[in-house]
Amino acid sequence: MTTLKLPGLIDGHVHLREPGATHKEDYVTGTAAALAGGFTCVLDMPNNTPPITNAETLAAKQHLARSHARCDYGLHLGAGADNVQTAQALAPQVTGLKLYLDQTFGPLRLDDLASLVQHLERWPADRPVLCHAEGRTVAACILVAHLTGRQVHICHVSRQDEIELIRRAKEKGLNVTCEVTPHHFFLTDEFANTIGFGRSEVRPRLAQEADRQALRSNLEAIDCFATDHAPHTRAEKDAPNPPPGFPGLETALPLYLELVREGVISIEQLIDRVVYNPRRLFQLPDQPETWIEIDPDEDWIVRGSELQTRAKWTPFEGWTMRGRVRRVMLRGVEAYRAGEVLAPPGFGRDVRASAS
Repeated sequence: MTTLKLPGLIDGHVHLREPGATHKEDYVTGTAAALAGGFTCVLDMPNNTPPITNAETLAAKQHLARSHARCDYGLHLGAGADNVQTAQALAPQVTGLKLYLDQTFGPLRLDDLASLVQHLERWPADRPVLCHAEGRTVAACILVAHLTGRQVHICHVSRQDEIELIRRAKEKGLNVTCEVTPHHFFLTDEFANTIGFGRSEVRPRLAQEADRQALRSNLEAIDCFATDHAPHTRAEKDAPNPPPGFPGLETALPLYLELVREGVISIEQLIDRVVYNPRRLFQLPDQPETWIEIDPDEDWIVRGSELQTRAKWTPFEGWTMRGRVRRVMLRGVEAYRAGEVLAPPGFGRDVRASAS
């Protein structure tokens, strides 16, 4: 068995569903899935029930995460029309301000330009701003960030026109970064027939082959890889009105390694995008004595029923993947070994704990 030792991976975009939707996932199961996938730190999105937009909802979520998370974590704050005046006071306690400019799962969405401008003007210039933006709203987000002197991070870029616009903005010196998910690197709209109508529902939607190829040919413009782990139950995904989202923490690393095997990216460039760039962009502390050990040559068949996530399904059901996490060390403690999660609930640390 070949063993490859890598730094603990960082995922800047997950939905662990606690509070409000723990039948889909919670911190116990979601961070177990993270460790099984090689992630030692995850940053959780704010579109919970209720949304995480003020001191009260943030404190409640901090308490839940502190009690239940098995790996280290950070919490993003949600931007709404009702917290334009107050969000910035919470910046030290969170890992970023998330703006939803397009339709997604949950109630958070900024529909008016004034709120977008005011949030960017008031949010501390040295703290991350993340945008769920698609198509034309990508351009709007970049322009407003430039006019207000802010850096902006575009989440889950999926289309050719989006990545080419971001590349051009970077070439002009604009302060924009972006991420791409593994499912947008590997799946297109044509896979919907195989995955099924409901289970292929995701935001941004699966795009066309030309979009997938454009993402692969513009790697220099992509700062981070992020799973957008967004679990729902099988019953919800198979219902007439399925919610959008895929579980993805446990299948991401072998897909990233496949990009290396295909020559799309080097292993060093991969580590930049799943460790060093997320740490720099989200201003995360180092994790001492933390690493993962993987067998890059182990083949395994993906079975949703065998995954740690509570969702127990995957859009990659039945795929043969190569590369598997064998061991995870987190802050000097063995947190995962050969399929068994060893870190107990509550072992994870909030990366902004000193401010909380």
